[in-house]
Amino acid sequence: MIPIERLPATERLVRLCDNRTEQIQELGATSKAARDTWRLAVTAKGEIRTLLEKMAPGVLRCMYCLDSFGTDIDHFEPLSLTPLRTFCWHNHLLACSRCNSNFKREDFPCDGETGECLLIDPSADDPADHLELLVAVGQYEGKTRKGIESIRVFGLNRQDLIQGRFDAYVKSCDILTSWHRKTRKGDVAGASQSAGALRREPFGDVLRALERLARLPYASMALDEEVAESLAAWIRNGEQPRTAHR
Repeated sequence: MIPIERLPATERLVRLCDNRTEQIQELGATSKAARDTWRLAVTAKGEIRTLLEKMAPGVLRCMYCLDSFGTDIDHFEPLSLTPLRTFCWHNHLLACSRCNSNFKREDFPCDGETGECLLIDPSADDPADHLELLVAVGQYEGKTRKGIESIRVFGLNRQDLIQGRFDAYVKSCDILTSWHRKTRKGDVAGASQSAGALRREPFGDVLRALERLARLPYASMALDEEVAESLAAWIRNGEQPRTAHR
């Protein structure tokens, strides 16, 4: 997972969502009312999806696993728990069908004493505060209770994701060294193409983990010498990955 910059809702979206929330309230604010209203809200859902796609990392990637395409509008806090948040813009994220329907579903763990949500919201939290990616093996470790619960609920350590992150690690190292060679040769266009390709790669969390590793004093021991030099140049040039607002 990586941080996602949430864009402000448009005036049109606010109006559409407010109208639908009023309908849910008038129907008794039940989970059935929320589901029925959501199902019929074609225009509002289209506006929500358009804005979420502008926020999505890479090429419209799932905001949880960063692997598959984001196909579903996920209610971060399930509408069955809080029907009146069904059309709350800050409760919407773009997810793949596997993360949304096979793993997260209606799961929403909270602290029993404080009521604090124990899932990482990438549009509000920095996942790196709660998760440590062992980049060379592709596996996550939880640094906090929120991190541990997020690994469980989102299935972040399922085998296909671990393999995918490892492959992304190998590919990222190759692209980084290629980018660095082109930069040193003065091939501005080629370096720009490599940088763009790297930012659009699935598993954007791998590159961010590499960047954090490059800033540590033992980076040269943990990474191949050429990769370490390329990463250092990447950081100096300010080539950090970013979410492109489309």
